Amino acid sequence: MSVHPSRTTLRTHLCGELRSEHIGQSVSLCGWIAKRREHGDKLAFVDLRDHSGIVQCVIDDGVDLRSEYVARITGTVRARPSGTVNANLSTGEIEIGECTVEILRSADPPPFPIDARADDVDENVRLQYRYLDIRRERMQRNIRVRAKVNSAVRAAMERQGFVEVETPMLVPSTPEGAREFLVPSRKEPGSFYALPQSPQLFKQLLMVAGIDRYYQIARCLRDEDLRADRQYEFMQLDAEMSFVTQDDVLAAISEAVLSAAEAVTGERPPSIERITWREAMDRYGIDKPDLRFGMELVELTSIFASTEFKAFAGAASIKGIRAPGRAEEFGRNKLDALTDRAKKMGAKGLVWLKVAADGSLDSPVAKFLSTNEQSALVAAVGAEPGDLVLVVADEWMTTCEVLGQLRNDLGRPPVHQGPYRYVWVVEFPLFVGVDKETGRPKPGHHPFCRPHPDDLDKFETDPLSVRAMAYDLVLNGWELGSGSIRIHEPEMQRKVFTALGISDEEANRKFGFFLKPFTFGAPPHGGFAFGLDRLVAILAGEENIREVIAFPKTQSGQDPMTNAPTRAEAKQLDELGIRTLPPKV
Repeated sequence: MSVHPSRTTLRTHLCGELRSEHIGQSVSLCGWIAKRREHGDKLAFVDLRDHSGIVQCVIDDGVDLRSEYVARITGTVRARPSGTVNANLSTGEIEIGECTVEILRSADPPPFPIDARADDVDENVRLQYRYLDIRRERMQRNIRVRAKVNSAVRAAMERQGFVEVETPMLVPSTPEGAREFLVPSRKEPGSFYALPQSPQLFKQLLMVAGIDRYYQIARCLRDEDLRADRQYEFMQLDAEMSFVTQDDVLAAISEAVLSAAEAVTGERPPSIERITWREAMDRYGIDKPDLRFGMELVELTSIFASTEFKAFAGAASIKGIRAPGRAEEFGRNKLDALTDRAKKMGAKGLVWLKVAADGSLDSPVAKFLSTNEQSALVAAVGAEPGDLVLVVADEWMTTCEVLGQLRNDLGRPPVHQGPYRYVWVVEFPLFVGVDKETGRPKPGHHPFCRPHPDDLDKFETDPLSVRAMAYDLVLNGWELGSGSIRIHEPEMQRKVFTALGISDEEANRKFGFFLKPFTFGAPPHGGFAFGLDRLVAILAGEENIREVIAFPKTQSGQDPMTNAPTRAEAKQLDELGIRTLPPKV
C-alpha cells in the first residue's frame, strides 16, 4: 500500500499545493496561523501556513485564532473574487471558504515575526528560538535543499558501486592538522578518546579490508575558531576507492557533486575543469580560486628585468592585477589603505598606477619607469583609461598571495552569486615550508599523501619541490574539500616519515594500529571528502553555513537555545578523575 506524501488522518492536502484545478473540492488543512485580518462583515481572512506555503481561509470572525496557533481548517476551495488575486502567492488564485476550524493548540506570541522580517532579528535571538526560526520559508527551503543534496549524493555514490559504512565516533587522538575535541574515559582515568576530525584512517583500513568502494555522509568535529564556512561539527561526503588513479577519484566525486547541484537547480553543470596548484597561484594568487571574475595576476618580471626602479630591481617575482574602471573610485586614502594591507600580508610594498584618459600612467612611481616599461606594463595587463593597476615585487609566494587577496577584496562577488564555477586544483606541494624548530619539512596535507611519481628523485635533494597526488575541489572561491592518492607501501610511508623527522618508534606509537594492517597487503587506493554544509549553503544562496544547519553554534561557539557549553557537575568530574583550573583573571 503506497503512502501519499501529504495526506494523513487530519489533512487531505498541504497548504501550498492547492491551485485553481482544486476549485470545488472539500479539503482539510493543518498548520500554523501566519496572519489574521478582519473583513468587517463578521468574517475574517486567515493565512494558514505549513512547510509547503500559505493559503488564505475565510472564517467566522468569532473564532479566536491568533498568531502561531496550530489549527485544522476544513472547507471548500473556491476562486478568489475578481481583483483580489495575490500574484505573490503560489496559492494566490484560490481561497478556502465555508470553513470549520478546530484549534489543535494555542500558542504564546512569538518573540519575532515568523516571516522574512526575522532576517533583521539578532542572530542570537533567532538561534535561541531556532525551532521558531525554522518555521520560516527561508529556513524551510534551506533544510529541504540540504535533504535534496544528501539524497542526490547518496544515489550518485550507490550508482557507482560505493558501499555506505559507518566509522567510529570515539577514536584515538591523531595529528591530522586541526585541534581535536577530547572525551575523557571513565573506565581509564587520565586517558582520552578524540572525536573524529575525519574518518581518514578508518576509511583507508576499509580498503585494506577489501570493501573496494566506501562512502559515508560523516559527522566530523574540529575544535577550531568558527567563521562563515566553519562550525565545530560539520557533515562531509567521505569516500575511498581501491585500484584507482587520481582521474578515477575525481570522476566519481564529480558525479556526486554535479548530481547534487542538478537536484537543487534543475540544471546539470558542465564538466569540472582542472588546474594545477602552481597555475592557481600564478593566475589567482590563491589555492582556492574564484573563477567567476577576471582580474587575474599577470607576470611582469621580464618587463622589469633591467629596470632602474629600486623597488623592482632584482625582485624574484613581479606581478600585477588590473581593476577595470576603478581608478576614480580610489583616492589617496583608499590607496594608502591598500598599501598598508599589502604590507600587513607580508609584502615590502604596493605600487599603484592609474591609467589616465590619454593612456599615460598617474602614479608616484611613474617617473622611475622608462617609457618602454610603462607601455609594456599597460599592454601586459590590458589596461585601459580609468583602470587601476596594482603591482607587487617580492618572493614568488608573497607576490602571489598578496595580489590574490587584493584581487578577492576588490572583485569577488558574494559566494552564492551565479554562475557556479567548480574547479579541481591538483598537484599540491607534498611539503609546505620548513619547521623552524626541527628544520624538517612540514606536510602540506597529511603524511599519508602519495608523492608524485615524477618527483621521487627530488625527495632528498629538494623536498619542497616534490608534488603530492593531492587535489582540492573549489566552488566560487570556497574550498569544498580535499583528497589524495594514498601511500600503500610501508617502504614509501617510512620514507615520508623520515623526511618529516618521524622515527620508526614514533610512527609505531602514533600510527601503529594504522600501519600494521598495510603489511598484510594494501591495494593502491585514494579518496576524497567534501563539506556538505558548504555546498548546500552556496546552492541555497546563503553566505554562512549556519543558515543551512538546523541547530548550529554561534560565531563564538555557543548554543543560545540549550546554553551549551555548560559546566559539568563536580560528581561527574570526580567520576572522570578531572579537576578544572580556576578561571583566568
